[in-house]
Formats: sequence, structure tokens, C-alpha cells
Amino acid sequence: MISTILYQPLVYAEQGTTNNATGESAEEVQTMTVLGQAYRNTATKTSLDVYETPQAISVIDADMLEQRDVSSVAEALRYVPGVNTELRGGAVTRLDLFNIRGFDNYQNFYDGLPLMYNGWNLQPQIDPVMLEQIEVFKGPTSVLYGSTPPGGMVNMIAKSPQREAKHGITVKTGSYQRKELMFDSTGQIAQSNLAYRVVGLVRQKEGQADTSEEERWVFAPSLDWQMSDSTLLNVNMYYQNDPSAGIYTTVPAAGSVKPHPMGNLSPSTFLGDENWNTYEREVLLLGYKLLHDLNDNWQFLQNTRYMDASAYQENMYNNPAGLALDQSTIGRHAYLTDETSNSLAIDNQLSGRIAVGEMEHHLLLGIDYQALSSDVIYKDTSDGYSLMVDVFQPNHQAIDRDSLTFNYGSDVKLETRQLGFYAQDQMRFNQWVVIAGVRYDKFTSETKSNSVYSGNASSSRDKVDQDNLSFRVGGLYEFNNGFAPYISYAESFEPVSGIDKAGSGFDPTTGHQWEAGLKYSDESLAHTANLAVFHITKEDSLVSDPNNIYGPKMQSGEIVSKGVEFESQHELTDNLGIALNYTWIDMEITKDTTGLQGKTPVWVPEQTASLWANYQFYQGALSGTQIGTGLRYVGETQMDSMNTDTVPSYTLVDLTLSYDLANVSASLAGAKASLAATNLLNKEYYSCYDQANCWFGEERSVEASVSLTF
Repeated sequence: MISTILYQPLVYAEQGTTNNATGESAEEVQTMTVLGQAYRNTATKTSLDVYETPQAISVIDADMLEQRDVSSVAEALRYVPGVNTELRGGAVTRLDLFNIRGFDNYQNFYDGLPLMYNGWNLQPQIDPVMLEQIEVFKGPTSVLYGSTPPGGMVNMIAKSPQREAKHGITVKTGSYQRKELMFDSTGQIAQSNLAYRVVGLVRQKEGQADTSEEERWVFAPSLDWQMSDSTLLNVNMYYQNDPSAGIYTTVPAAGSVKPHPMGNLSPSTFLGDENWNTYEREVLLLGYKLLHDLNDNWQFLQNTRYMDASAYQENMYNNPAGLALDQSTIGRHAYLTDETSNSLAIDNQLSGRIAVGEMEHHLLLGIDYQALSSDVIYKDTSDGYSLMVDVFQPNHQAIDRDSLTFNYGSDVKLETRQLGFYAQDQMRFNQWVVIAGVRYDKFTSETKSNSVYSGNASSSRDKVDQDNLSFRVGGLYEFNNGFAPYISYAESFEPVSGIDKAGSGFDPTTGHQWEAGLKYSDESLAHTANLAVFHITKEDSLVSDPNNIYGPKMQSGEIVSKGVEFESQHELTDNLGIALNYTWIDMEITKDTTGLQGKTPVWVPEQTASLWANYQFYQGALSGTQIGTGLRYVGETQMDSMNTDTVPSYTLVDLTLSYDLANVSASLAGAKASLAATNLLNKEYYSCYDQANCWFGEERSVEASVSLTF
């Protein structure tokens, strides 16, 4: 039972404060008034914790992030049931792309607000160095968060200022000539009512693909100001500069996933060109959180963030027909994108507690607003895939960038606005917990595009004006023995741009989920588990008109995902803890006009499972040593949309070791040495979108670090 923190106050209740350690009752603890309600669960935006929420939620805390030594959010999600990561392989690290319960997710949330994504290549990516924990909410979340996929959402909780002074520095090296320096400092400023936190990172390494490089700079300061006993203001900044972010290219299935007469490709294969491979990204986030207690029972929270981001990319993509007739070369296009995005997100929450008889109501009323303005310049050689490369002996210096001719170009300007009104009632009656919520969204967007193809200019303008009403209801009963059965219903929506053949705008794509489950938590929290059964239907997806496949789309598609998830954590002894997860998903396109009905989408394994065990030595010669071992199984997936072949399943082994250097000498107190190995046995595995576009999984990677905390 881990309580998720949307915002952590600088101080706790100063009037009527109670504490279990002093012997006061739990009921007295719950009557905290000053800032005591600042703890918010992402799933409910209230103080209801994971165990009491009638829907599946997974939480990855700071200890687990550190122990597994993750370098991205996608890596952190590898051991979460219902989530499939590395959709574009191990060499592509520039975005956190994964699916939840089979539905792809391109937009994550950071401290409860969306990281606005422009639909092209500019996806903000928060580095885990800045994260306190990561939450995965399974199923639709639109009632509280607006436009989201029906599979669920991921919210990242940022590190926040603390009053107690604490400072740390970590130096890391390892595979691919990795060089990394991280620092984290927090504390109260003198004897004032201010507290600060500053986190920074510098990382340089070679990429898995030949000739590729990766570099990142992060600087993230934040400040808490306790303006009064009832008002707390936090201002925060996150700046990230990625001068080089590796590759994005693919390899054909032949020679990688599938055998080829000329042999097998190496996991480091790069079919792009060193003279035309660039991805530079810069992201600035500026935000504040204002928390104010109106009285003992009512509280207002305003969470605001502005984003200024840019990305420049030079890249290549393969001929979708795959290998040429000689079965050893493939044609490519060269393209570039120059993108900028500015966004604003505001969430206003009024929460309060009302008792009506024996029924306690935790009310939540909210208004949120999101705005995005993005400009994308796109250029493409578009010349019949004339840029050939030998797949088995690629020349990475074949392109003269000054001789490239771009036959197609476009300038796309995107403006989106979303305004949402939501209300929720969390009701408690004895051992019953019931949640009911409703939300209304108004979404508008306008896309202007000016294009030139072979000297012929054209322009287009696409306007979207859509609204949607979403519902959510769920109930849970807490037995005295720690078991809690629950059932819930929730809805989602995603705006859809374009017009149909009648010239009318589309409706939003909607989804709904039924979920039933059983949660367990003992009093000591040493054993927790959740078993969930779900059925998700996504409706009104766009499909081609069978009478005119090149004309306007139709809105008649439907996808169903149903399955079972099991997640458990057990502290078996004071030394040994394990986490065991399993997922089974049956996903099918149930309505379609393009021949896909009855097919399973790509990137959706039927079965996944994982086991993580952690052992801590407290005595003897190994005292201060911690060992973590993980097994990850990902079942086979479909190679292409027509399900003509499959991508094999795989099982990977991960290992972490750490040692408290204070056991060597008291003068080394606070120092720790760590070692982390991913894919320890160097298993070769793959991911595919179609026969022409596959990716290799991450090769074995070993990293060593030394950290000092003081």
C-alpha cells in the first residue's frame, strides 16, 4: 500500500497534529487539518491510496528506480504488468514509447500535467534522475485527465524540496564508453521559510548502432515557499538539452528476425548514414504549484506549467517493399524535420470533505486547460527510394548531404486547445469505498499546411471542434483480513482530426473498460497483491473507405482488448523481497474495412511475465551488500498488421549489485559502489512494425557507479 504523492508540503499539520508513534488513534491521525490533505493519488487526485482505489495501479518508487539503475522511463516500466516497452528496440532511446494493455502511449504526464506532444517527433522526455516515483494507472483516465488512450497513463512524480539537508553526487561509467555525472542537493535555506532542491546530470555515451552517439544535459531547480500556515508555493524548472540522441532507423525482417542466405545482421547494424543522422532536442519546463487550505476541510490546488521545446532531425526511412530484387540492398528516403512547440497546462482543483450521517464524502471539483502551438518544417527526397544501401555491408559515408534534392516539403502549423470540467465524489461508508466521476471536455484544433511537391504548391486547412462527456464509477469493499474485491467502469476519449467523405468532422475516438479485481495487503505491508480482469473496447477508429481507399477515411473501426493481470510484492524475510507479475492479453480488431478485422495489432504480446528478487546482507563478510536479479519474459508478437508472421518471444536476465562502503571504513559513510547489468546473457531479440521495419533489442549493458551522500 504505497501512497502516491502529487505534491508534498514543506510542513505538516501544526494544529491538532497527531502521530501513531505517540500512541494516538488512527482516527485522530486522519483529522489533520493544516496541509494534511496535500497528499494526492494520481488515479483519484485525492488522498485515496493505491490499495483503496477500485482500479489497477502500479507504483515504482525511488528505491526501485535507483536499484535498477534505469536511464529512461521506458526502462523503468519493464517490470510493470500490462506494459510492453522497447517497441522500437533498444537502440532507439530518444522517446519513451510503450503500450498499456495493448494501446500505444505517446504522451506521458509529469507531476499530474501532460507533456504536450505535437504528433511528430518532438516528444518531451523526462530523465529518471529527476523522478521520485513513477505511477502507471491502468485503463481509461479521461474523467480526470482528458484526452488519454483507453489502456492507461503514466505519471512521473518529480523530486521536491525537503527541509532536511541532503546532498549527493554520483559518477558512472560502463558499456559504450559511458561517462555520467549526477548531483542532487536539497535543504532549508538558512532559518527561512524557503527550501530548495537542485538536480543536475551530464551523460555522454556511444549508441548501440554503429557510428551513433548520445549526449544529455539536465538542470532542474525547484523552490518551496511556505507563505503562511495555510499556503505553500512551489516554483520549479526543468531544462534538458540533448545535442545527440542516437538513431531512429530500422532494419528489414530478413537477416534479423527471419533467416537470410547471406547471414544474420548484427544488433549494431545501422542502415542510415553518418552524414545524415542528427537528432537535437531542447526542452524547457517552467511551472508552479499553489496549495492553499481554505479551512480545516477544504483545499485549493493550482498546478501550472509552460513548455518551450524544439527538435531538429535528419534521418532516413526504408522502402516499405523491403529488400530489392538482389536481396541484399534496400532503398531509402532522406528527410528532415525542424520542430518547435510551446504549450501551457493548468489544472485547478478544489477538494473538500463532507460528512453526511455515517457517510463521508471527499469531493473534487476541477477545471483544467491545455494549449499547444507547434510549427513543423518537413523535407523529403521523395525520389523513388534511390538512396540504396547494402544491408550486410553498409557504407555509412555514402551520402553527400550537399547533393541531396528535396522534392517534397511542407510547413505545418498546429494549434490545439482543450478545456475540461470535472467532478468526483469519493464516498466512504464503513468498509465500502465508492468513486463516481464525470467530465466534460471541449477540444478545438486547427492545422494549416503549405506543401510543395516537384515544384507544385498546395495548401490545406483542417479544423476540429469536438466535445465529449466521460464517466467513471467504481466500488471496493475492504475485508478485515486484508482482501478487497472491487469492480469499476471507466471511459476515455481521444480527439480525431480530418473530415469524412460527406465533408463532416469526425467524432472523438472513445473507449470504455470494465474491470473487476481482488487486492490484498497485510497490516505490515509486507505482502501486497492485485489480480485484475479487464475488458476494453475502443470505438470510432478511422479506417479506409473500401470503395475509395485513397479518399477520406471512415469512422467505423473497433478494437477490443481483454485480459488478466497479476501483480504482487512480498517481503519474505528481513533480507529477501520479491516482485512477481504476469499478464495475458487477447487483443483483436473487431471492426475494419481494410482486411484487418480479426487481426491482432503489432507490438502486443499475448503473455508477459517478470520476477524481481532483492537480497540484502546485514551480517557477516558480505554485510552492506545488496543483490537484485530480474527475469523478463515477453511473448511473441505479430510482425505486421496482416499477421503474416510473428516475432519470437524472449526471456532476459538483469542483475544489480551494490555495496555500502562504510563497511570498509567509517570514513566512507554515505558512499556506495554499484554495478548494474541489463540483458546479462546478451540475448538477441527484436521488435517489428512490418517486414521492412524491425529493431534489435538492447544488447548487454554493464554500468558501474560510485555515489556519495552527505
